[in-house]
Amino acid sequence: MDSGDSASDAIQAAEQRAESTRDRNVPQFDDLPIPVDSANLRQGPNLNDACLALLPLVGVWRGEGEINYSTMEKPVKFAQQLTIAHDGRPFLFHEARAWLLDDEGKVIRPAAREVGWWRPQPDDTIELLLAHATGVLEIFYGKPLNQTSWQLGTDAVVRTATAKEVTGAQRLYGLINNGDLGYVEERAMVGQPMQPHASAHLRRVAG
Repeated sequence: MDSGDSASDAIQAAEQRAESTRDRNVPQFDDLPIPVDSANLRQGPNLNDACLALLPLVGVWRGEGEINYSTMEKPVKFAQQLTIAHDGRPFLFHEARAWLLDDEGKVIRPAAREVGWWRPQPDDTIELLLAHATGVLEIFYGKPLNQTSWQLGTDAVVRTATAKEVTGAQRLYGLINNGDLGYVEERAMVGQPMQPHASAHLRRVAG
């Protein structure tokens, strides 16, 4: 099989995966006098050229993962929705909401929330600013590893007086099985060295 056939097969597979998501977007009011956020590249403003290296991330993603750390008695399951959207300008909006699950997959309670911005730069550097509901603010820097994976690490961490001690974090995002999105996160916190903390496997539900 030559590269042309491989590319054609990949495009066809992507179109098949999008059959149930291509008409879905971020629910929102549509009467703003400025462009609204879009997590669907088929709708809304055109993606800014500066964000092309992040294009595969745009969408609404849902799935499950696991939290673990050396200070925990055992791993904990969670589910998450991740929205990565744009309004035509040279940055992406990021919002993640999680909820804890029991061993049978039933919802226990809401969990972590974070919002922020992906800011790609002309030299391929990526700035990721995240604010967590727990009182922690993080500035990540990183670069694409290839066309479908992105690695970032914190340059600065700021926290409120009541927040848990966090001194650093690293994240790796990448497209995996059939276009799904996976990520792994390491954290240094509560006096512990950098170590694995969370991972998740998310499937596209919009875009």
